[in-house]
Amino acid sequence: MKTAVRVSEEMVSFVGAGEFPRISDGDRPLRDAVVFAFPGVGRDIPSRVVYRDQAILEDLQDCLLVLVVEARACQRIFALSLRGSAMWHLPADAHRIALSIIECGGHGEVLKTLRLARSIELLCQLCAHLGAGELVPFEGETPLPELDVVRLVQARRIIDQRWREKLTIPALAREVGINRDKLVRGFRELYGTTIADLLSTRRLEEARLMLLSSDIPVASVAHRCSYLSNASFTRAFARRFGLPPTALRQQGVEA
Repeated sequence: MKTAVRVSEEMVSFVGAGEFPRISDGDRPLRDAVVFAFPGVGRDIPSRVVYRDQAILEDLQDCLLVLVVEARACQRIFALSLRGSAMWHLPADAHRIALSIIECGGHGEVLKTLRLARSIELLCQLCAHLGAGELVPFEGETPLPELDVVRLVQARRIIDQRWREKLTIPALAREVGINRDKLVRGFRELYGTTIADLLSTRRLEEARLMLLSSDIPVASVAHRCSYLSNASFTRAFARRFGLPPTALRQQGVEA
């Protein structure tokens, strides 16, 4: 039987395999709830996120993680109001959080508190992706074969996780088992950007965060974000954010 984690009066997480337990009589029942389920997470199949605007759970017993949230909470906190049902590929950052909830260590109140906190983090991450229109439909809305989509999603996950490395398109294509040209064309079609642009964006966003949240020297930030020289980093950063790294850091200090 699944473990129920009461996150708040408006949200419950169900973790593990099996049937859904009854919520204890002392808990306020959820009203007009929506569902975020995560088939594939913790299993050897492509991971995805399923959304339903009604709390229909009967066919989700094999799903190792399900979030049930009151619709009014999603609207109030995230300005999110979806109708019907949908299924998307699960982004790498959300996948890591979901897996950490399922495989969370600890016992008793420690385990419960960790899962509670990470459930909130996962919901926030998903709603951010939804608000930005970044989730890729799992089926039915792309002419690409499903196997190619799975490999492209895997390539995106590698970029999200290993952006510090020297990733090349031929090596990435070999790693995910897809033709180089299919990788390039399919990635642009699926994500609306190139692999090079995504890598650059990922690295520069990380650099911006480092500059604002630490006193690491600019040259060291450039090196950590895989730029070979401070000059090339400064040019790319200024093109992206409209000002050089030193000016951004100074603005952060003055704020």
